[in-house]
Amino acid sequence: MKPEDIKYKRILLSPLNWGMGHVSRCISLLDQLISQGNTVFLAVNNEQCAIFSHYFDRVTFIDHDGYPFDFGGKGYFGWDLTKRFSKLNQRMREERAQVEEYVTSHEIDVVLSDHRYGFFSLQVTSIFITHQYNLPTRWFEWSVSSLHRRLLGLFSNVWIMDFKDARLAGKLSAGARDKRVEYIGPYSRFSRYEPVEKTIEEVLILSGPDVYAKQLLESYSNNDSLLIIGKAEVVKNTQSSINAGDWLEQDQAILRAKKIISYAGYSTIMDLNILEAKGLLIPTKGQREQEYLIKLHKKYS
Repeated sequence: MKPEDIKYKRILLSPLNWGMGHVSRCISLLDQLISQGNTVFLAVNNEQCAIFSHYFDRVTFIDHDGYPFDFGGKGYFGWDLTKRFSKLNQRMREERAQVEEYVTSHEIDVVLSDHRYGFFSLQVTSIFITHQYNLPTRWFEWSVSSLHRRLLGLFSNVWIMDFKDARLAGKLSAGARDKRVEYIGPYSRFSRYEPVEKTIEEVLILSGPDVYAKQLLESYSNNDSLLIIGKAEVVKNTQSSINAGDWLEQDQAILRAKKIISYAGYSTIMDLNILEAKGLLIPTKGQREQEYLIKLHKKYS
């Protein structure tokens, strides 16, 4: 089953709350699903709801808590997740029960989870959306990869947001021979726009968890020529920024940018795949996925 196969269904979708990349890449997917006559229910927290509301007025929002991430900002992602393992595991168990309730009360036909391991139903088709079929783990972290595969096994299907030749995610998405897996190609919200003239020299996009977004802002604090885009809590008191709460306004600035500076999140890679702009991508400290993507896409480093 691919996105184009789902028509006139009642769909429940929820994106991971690790930065806003998962929200961003779901926008064009939702465009497609809505255009195919589907009725969409979004299980999101308040922050995610505020963003989706700019793009969609024909969806039903369900108040749904994110995972309780807590990042120290020192690049020790494994340790940060380990410290929160008990609470994360508890939230996943709670989420499983909540999804079953949503499926029953809203008569859902298909559940879509953008990298939320606990967001699936045993009652209906449940699909896991990712670009990381293979995690960027080291040999001695085999237990993490094993857990990842085991959790993927709970879903009816897996959608990988990459081309079948894995040209955007490389080894992260390569080699999936599981019959449940479908390569659905990249998704970017900028596919909904027509190309425009590039009139802005450089745009700095502050992405990822807030603590790391603030670190990126600090590293460019002396560059007054940059147009800065990011969440209100991050860009406040910054001179050259635009409305942090309005993604549609931010979209117009990004479309007109000749050069985009950002962390090397996969959603940004997919955006640059469709935008005719130069990129300067920086790996988030300690995030091996982004360190790998930088090496893979050397033209953006």
